[in-house]
Amino acid sequence: MVNSTIRKITMAVLAPAMALGATVGLASAPASAAVWNSCDRWGSTSLDGYMLYNNIWGSGAGSQCVWANSGTSWGVWANHPNTGGIKSYPNSTKTINKTIDSLGRLTSNYNVSIPSSGAYNTSYDIWDTDHQYEIMLWVNYNGAVGPIGTWQANVTLGGHNWNVYKGTNGSNQVFSFLRTSDSNSGTVDIKPVLNWIAHTKGWMPGNETIGDVQFGYEITSSSGGLNFNTNNLTITGG
Repeated sequence: MVNSTIRKITMAVLAPAMALGATVGLASAPASAAVWNSCDRWGSTSLDGYMLYNNIWGSGAGSQCVWANSGTSWGVWANHPNTGGIKSYPNSTKTINKTIDSLGRLTSNYNVSIPSSGAYNTSYDIWDTDHQYEIMLWVNYNGAVGPIGTWQANVTLGGHNWNVYKGTNGSNQVFSFLRTSDSNSGTVDIKPVLNWIAHTKGWMPGNETIGDVQFGYEITSSSGGLNFNTNNLTITGG
């Protein structure tokens, strides 16, 4: 992110998020009272061992509000215009801080409810501590969105079949794994993905320290206001 959740910059200029519609966004949260919500561009909080970020980082963004019942149950209402370029990556972040080779395991369970319209991906975004390498795992995507770089391979890793892309955003290397069919719930074993990158392909060293594992919604457009709900998310590493 460009804040503490360093997000790759595919657009050079950041524009202030519009406040219009913020009240509507909060009204889209569940009937049960959320323990936290924010319509601030860089709104964030710590809950249950996770950091939650609203993270409206792209230019030309509209309005967006995030709410949370816990660190593992949260959602977003977003109303971003139907224009190109990523507007935001609201996410939940778990800090790992272990090298690839020393990780005994790194797994995650996810369950989401997502809109049938708009342009977005639901993805894990995994960073090393010095932000030279970014690994994205797209579990579903919709509309005019695509990964950085060129196609490299089709592989089955961590319980899923992926199309793999490799490129750079000008700041760091980006390795994108796009699930070959959309999934709204499942388990991902992330450690074999990291091992494949480091030891099968040699794209990053095995002694690279994995800092943050993020899960969220990379939203390009959501005109009229759309809801993205993380019904359950757990990230476990050690």
